[in-house]
Amino acid sequence: MFEALNERLTGVFDRITGRGALSEKDVAEAMREVRVALLEADVALPVVKDFIAFATERATGEDVIRSVKPADQVVKIVHDGLVEMLGGEEPVPINLNATPPAVILMAGLQGSGKTTTSAKLALRLTKFDRKKVMMASLDTRRPAAMEQLATLGQQIEVATLPIVAGESPVQITRRALQSAKLQGFDVLILDTAGRTTLDEALMAEVAEVAAVSKPVETLLVADSLTGQDAVRTARAFHERLPLTGLVLTRADGDGRGGAMLSMRAVTGLPIKYLGAGEKVDALEVFDARRVAGRILGQGDIVALVEKASQELDQAKAEKMARKLAKGQFDLDDLAAQLQQMKRMGGLQGIMGLLPGVAKMKAQMADANIDDRMIARQEAIISSMTRAERRKPDLLNASRKKRIARGAGVEVQDINRLLKQHRQMADMVKSLSRGGGKGLKQMAAAMGMGGGDMARLKAMGGGKMPAPSADDMKAVQDRLAGLGGGHLPGGLPGLPGFPPKKN
Repeated sequence: MFEALNERLTGVFDRITGRGALSEKDVAEAMREVRVALLEADVALPVVKDFIAFATERATGEDVIRSVKPADQVVKIVHDGLVEMLGGEEPVPINLNATPPAVILMAGLQGSGKTTTSAKLALRLTKFDRKKVMMASLDTRRPAAMEQLATLGQQIEVATLPIVAGESPVQITRRALQSAKLQGFDVLILDTAGRTTLDEALMAEVAEVAAVSKPVETLLVADSLTGQDAVRTARAFHERLPLTGLVLTRADGDGRGGAMLSMRAVTGLPIKYLGAGEKVDALEVFDARRVAGRILGQGDIVALVEKASQELDQAKAEKMARKLAKGQFDLDDLAAQLQQMKRMGGLQGIMGLLPGVAKMKAQMADANIDDRMIARQEAIISSMTRAERRKPDLLNASRKKRIARGAGVEVQDINRLLKQHRQMADMVKSLSRGGGKGLKQMAAAMGMGGGDMARLKAMGGGKMPAPSADDMKAVQDRLAGLGGGHLPGGLPGLPGFPPKKN
């Protein structure tokens, strides 16, 4: 979402980084470009004015003038300003402190993703907070809306209120409250109806439901791709409803990000969750520090490790560890790694969470390194027989031609994949002879389990830590292997970056 803004801000900071000292003119010029970048990202004008005033005052102060690295201090000031704009240092947790069932009311316009977000939130509360959750659809207008929520409930194994035709939203609310109390549910999520535009009938209906249900949380679900329209919608709802927080959907889209940057400042409401995908588990707790880090190209290593730990299959990881200990790594193992990378959001999703990768995008594009490459490699491995996957040495010229026809690729693509696998297999054998220490590093690079997440969080007391060279090298090695030798040899600040030109 913030790709264009990231590129603009990175360019601004690159121009001032090489200077030993910054004059007020340098700071004014940089802030002028930052202002333009924010306006182009569709951030609300009053928010931009307040942000620039804050940053300019700090950037022209004595702390920057006396700083050993003035440019780095300016970057920190902009980072702190973004964090403040997005809601402050600490995430605002969802409030469930109420006599069960704690009611969560989901409001918003039609098409903003309320029903899907209701299911995502229910799954999160069930999986991570160990709450017994019931969902109820109050949308009697949109065709099949109630059936959609029931279907999602079956998929995530969360109870939904049985559908009774002809009831009004208020009647459904009363029945849902009674049913949740009698069955001992901890949380009741009410998915309200929406409209294509704001109108009095919508507001009156939602307000009546809120008066009956007395929710502990009233969350506005807004589509972050709608830009400033989402901000206007939030303001209009907040005038009629006691909103307690915001959920922004489609945060993985290609919008300019202005809605997200403006919402908190305009409404004063905390952003509690981000919907970052179509899958029912694609809901993230909003953390202003980490989002600010992504905007400025500093990455989000904690989010990367959290994703890896959530997607890690413990049984498969242990099986993989046993094979690695014996120095074994066949093409089935490589395919498993490709599938895990896809579950974590693909190559682009992972690279977006790594520090400094914005400068590598052009090089990756030139090398044809993208998610299609993973799909091609999976297709090649799937076109092999079981024996060929276990013993790649069986692949002679005629077999490669057969596999190329089956996968729709060229023979040289197969050769590149085999070269990549051979390099990884040789590394596994080498590490298995190293007494076990190297294997742990290899497992971190390929598995990234919950222990890594705990270690990374502990480094910063729960805050996003600055990754060490070893942490970055482990992730880099894993990604470099997928590139078949074409990925730049290192990340900024590590050996091999930028790659040498022939």
